[in-house]
Amino acid sequence: MTSQLKPRPHLLALATVAVLAAAPAFAADRVNLSSLDPDRPVAGFIVAYKSGTPKSLDLQRQLDTAVRTLGHKDLTIKHVRPVATGGELIEVNRPLDVVAATTLMQQIASNPDVEYIEPNSWFTVALTPNDPSYPSQYGLSGTWGIRANTAWDNTYQGQGTIIGVLDTGITSHPDLAANLTSPLGYDFITNVTAAADGNGRDNNPTDPGDFCSPNPSSWHGTHVTGIAAAVTNNAVGVAGTAFKAKVLSVRVLGKCGGSLADIADGITWASGGTVSGVPAVGANKATVINMSLGGGGACSSTFQTAINGAVSRGVTVVVAAGNSNANAANFQPASCANVINVGATTSAGVRASFSNWGASVDLAAPGQSILSTLNSGSTTTGSPTYANYSGTSMAAPFVAGVVALMKSKPGGAALTPAQIETIIKAPANITPFPVVQNPVIGSGILNADKATDAVP
Repeated sequence: MTSQLKPRPHLLALATVAVLAAAPAFAADRVNLSSLDPDRPVAGFIVAYKSGTPKSLDLQRQLDTAVRTLGHKDLTIKHVRPVATGGELIEVNRPLDVVAATTLMQQIASNPDVEYIEPNSWFTVALTPNDPSYPSQYGLSGTWGIRANTAWDNTYQGQGTIIGVLDTGITSHPDLAANLTSPLGYDFITNVTAAADGNGRDNNPTDPGDFCSPNPSSWHGTHVTGIAAAVTNNAVGVAGTAFKAKVLSVRVLGKCGGSLADIADGITWASGGTVSGVPAVGANKATVINMSLGGGGACSSTFQTAINGAVSRGVTVVVAAGNSNANAANFQPASCANVINVGATTSAGVRASFSNWGASVDLAAPGQSILSTLNSGSTTTGSPTYANYSGTSMAAPFVAGVVALMKSKPGGAALTPAQIETIIKAPANITPFPVVQNPVIGSGILNADKATDAVP
């Protein structure tokens, strides 16, 4: 994954070690501390209650009481809004460091009616620097590619399916336009600064740039979209994996990243669930969701609830394993259940040096030096272009595209997400690695031809 932004806002130290030692009793499994990051202070939290959310006045009173107990008169807390997964987003008036955030979460969790509390963590695109030396689009048809070219021969090329891309949004590109849904999707970013488009949530998922000093805008969503479903056989640019599918653009990452609450709402909405204040997705409900994003920590309750909701609505969820050359179990959503977790390989069919690994990785797909659609702007939008990017971000949309190919077959429409996952990673339906991979990155390399053939 990309390096985390390391802001230096004013920090409020709520407690010392001595205060922590005197913290009220609480159930440890109700307080998720794993994603707290020393380099990223946190000002938002998601809290869920066992018996339903208290009335607005009672909820605010409980939160105020928790803060007063800590004895810091200059700290205030407020209820912001419900999250589609059932939790409530709350925020404090200034960022808290790890010790302060831990103390506050423990204090709130001392209320026996609290089911869980976790940080409203920040997520970034799973991207590493590109390497333009590899052959163009080896990922589709090279020796160690996904063999999409032979899968396309069966005439099922994604028609009738929709790939929900939860990412930085979309830019205008001639190699994508014909394969985007109408309307394009939705912008779920609530933080106006992160949105960088002059407002918060709206029905325009256009990517204005995610420039985060010193890094230029990535146009990450545009690149991912091209891998999954670029227009093909149009004598322009590149080919897409499921080139007769449509892409629903769900903007959840903006300037320097995006929040857990916004991503959870995006998952819920794209899969046909209800999000307060947002029109229903309707006929553009996703067939498969791709999340080429990630952050630290074990899977949060909010992430897992959103994913479970999507799966219960029949939507397959594909995620990037992450780019830290570490165990994917320590990253989310890669560590969540009910997802297809994708590692990255090189053109030689071996694990890319940056790819996360471990038992939670289901299978691998090409992820090093992948050519796809992009924009030329360094900060704000420029002109349509193409570029090579590397990352598990690039591997995941190959898998999402193959899910669309599978679902476009007559027998695929009735397959559940669990059945799709079983088929796509079964040893008989993948390309074996040229040599045993240690550490492991799943059962083998995605094989579009075998996976689609295995659909009844």
